[in-house]
Amino acid sequence: MNQEYSGSGDPARSLELLWRRRPQPTRGPKPALTVEGIVEAAVRIADAEGIGAMSMRRVADELGAGAMTLYRYFPGKGELLDVMLDTVYGELPRREVDGDWRARLDEVARENRELYLRHPWMLQIAVSRPPLGPHVMAKYEYELEAVEGIGLTDVEMDATVALVNGYVHGAVRTDVEARQVIQRSGMTDKEWWLAHVPHLDKIADAQQFPLATRVGTTVGNEFDAPYDSDHAFEYGLARLLDGVSALVENRSGPKVRKKL
Repeated sequence: MNQEYSGSGDPARSLELLWRRRPQPTRGPKPALTVEGIVEAAVRIADAEGIGAMSMRRVADELGAGAMTLYRYFPGKGELLDVMLDTVYGELPRREVDGDWRARLDEVARENRELYLRHPWMLQIAVSRPPLGPHVMAKYEYELEAVEGIGLTDVEMDATVALVNGYVHGAVRTDVEARQVIQRSGMTDKEWWLAHVPHLDKIADAQQFPLATRVGTTVGNEFDAPYDSDHAFEYGLARLLDGVSALVENRSGPKVRKKL
């Protein structure tokens, strides 16, 4: 995957674009393009062809405009990437969830997974310096609300949200890569499994690798493949939430007074 970076553009211009603070002209001809239209075109290209195919010239071609026209709206690709990310974060439903913090955090994970699967190019953008737009801020606010008031410190709340988002990012990345392998090879996981196992049985020594043979065979029979992304996601998310639950329960448990 090609790697891009958010927050790589001019900070003043990025924030101006993210929050739509750029003054609109009151005189003269109506602008041929809009920030929203440019971003929509860029997202369409990234969805269909990957972020590597998205360039200022490619977006201009999509809109039937000259490449230099886009620079009247965006200084460069860095600022455009920031607004693209903030825009798609705005698609998150942020649903009201009945239940405790675990149900809310579970929903956070699932909403993020759905968004990544809809826009897999997001996985190719490093966001250690996130675009600080309105949708990014609203996303962070919503996710923190899932763990507000459950006994965690502010730093732990932030770390818990980051932990869930990091887990989802890694799980979806593996999922997307598995789907791309199927598309590019023209072979399903089951077909790959059936093609390799007969040869492996002739070469590998089951007695030398008893655990790998037993467990691998069980998994293969269970999923008709060496890996199932849905099962892996569900299992990993449940174990992650179990860990957070243990921390919360430890904080809310009875306090033992030390003897003087």
